[in-house]
Amino acid sequence: MTTYPPDRRDFARSAPVRLWEDGFASDPLRYYSALRAQGAVGWAELAPGVPAYLVTDRRAALEVLHDEERFSHDPRAWEETVPADSPVLGMMRWRPNALFADGAAHVRYRTTLIDVFDLVEPHDLRARVQRAVRLLAERIGPLGEADLVADFSRPLLALVLNDLFGLPDSQGDLLNRTLGKMMEGGAQAAQGEAEYGQYVLDLIAAKAERRGDDLPSRLLDHPARLTPEEVTWQVFLTLGAGYEPTANLLSNTLSRILGNPDYYSTLTNGARPVMDAVVEVLHHETPLTNYGIYYARRPLSFHGVWLRETVPVVVSYGALGHFAEQRGGEGRHPHDASHLSWGAGAHACPVKQHTLLIVTEAIERLTQWLPDLDPVLPRDRLSWRPGPFHRSLTALPVRFSPRSPAAGRSDRPHRRDQPDQPDQPDQPDQPDESEQPGVLS
Repeated sequence: MTTYPPDRRDFARSAPVRLWEDGFASDPLRYYSALRAQGAVGWAELAPGVPAYLVTDRRAALEVLHDEERFSHDPRAWEETVPADSPVLGMMRWRPNALFADGAAHVRYRTTLIDVFDLVEPHDLRARVQRAVRLLAERIGPLGEADLVADFSRPLLALVLNDLFGLPDSQGDLLNRTLGKMMEGGAQAAQGEAEYGQYVLDLIAAKAERRGDDLPSRLLDHPARLTPEEVTWQVFLTLGAGYEPTANLLSNTLSRILGNPDYYSTLTNGARPVMDAVVEVLHHETPLTNYGIYYARRPLSFHGVWLRETVPVVVSYGALGHFAEQRGGEGRHPHDASHLSWGAGAHACPVKQHTLLIVTEAIERLTQWLPDLDPVLPRDRLSWRPGPFHRSLTALPVRFSPRSPAAGRSDRPHRRDQPDQPDQPDQPDQPDESEQPGVLS
């Protein structure tokens, strides 16, 4: 019989805080408060019958993120303990990619990803975002109303990422639908995982047959000589990780801006940069709330809790942000990363500048096309998608003065090496590129 140190709690027989309930999406603070009341580490449930240790204390979180000797990203021992039809397996099962690897394998995968993303120049990425905004603004502009989640944030990320990964615009709806099912962790999670997996397999098969000017082709040709299977799993990770969190960061930031009249009135005249709102969201409403998933390499005592090696240890960026917001935090510096939303240590996000550029550029361009966006609902009446891993709006309905962005614009072809500049008489002057936030360095 296993015995535990007398001053260390083992949660095995305790009732967990159930993050899979509908109430978690609508009122996460109540759930985080219940977990925080248990100490630095609380006892949660990610899905029915799938427990996890949830880290809600910043110092404890940093220990997990930096301690590679005691904590691993490899979930294979945990996988043996959960049912094959568990709705969270799609997000948590082991795959040979950078997220689930440790040591030399992690360095090898991560290096290839950094190398290929470093080839995406800021001006090129900005031009892709501008193109996507233009396409979507032309679609919704004449209507006078839109849902900035379904009609802007999610399709924009699908357009930009499919462009980067060598897929046509027409594939955006499929990407949106499959990843949405997998992320929410509900009854359709397994179907979403299978459909998204096929999406990626078809993409890599096409690129293995015929290369293009895109990220999968660069991975296939990288000097590290990844196998086609390894490339498949790196793309499975990066396309999904790039789409859902960035789309959520974009819509969450828009909702913060539009829900604050003082903020929005200054945004359109440049008095308060978009980056301020992005930083607020990263601190207080981060799009990936509970996806810093680790495993103790062996049973160990940690901040008053006895950790078992087959139970996930989840750094709760959402809980850390909620408690930080209660303590205040106005006037943060744009580069203040104390929110930990990018992670820390060996597995910190390697492409955060790309993400910031996409989000800031998209919001600046949208508010130039449609400068009088008016939210239909107050912010406290917005609804959120279910799921333990993310903070994601269901919808963000807005009204605005109908307009046709194409009016007065010449039909000159779009060039990826040159930012799109619509020829409109009422278009505000664009700042010099060096003044734009989120530029890669």
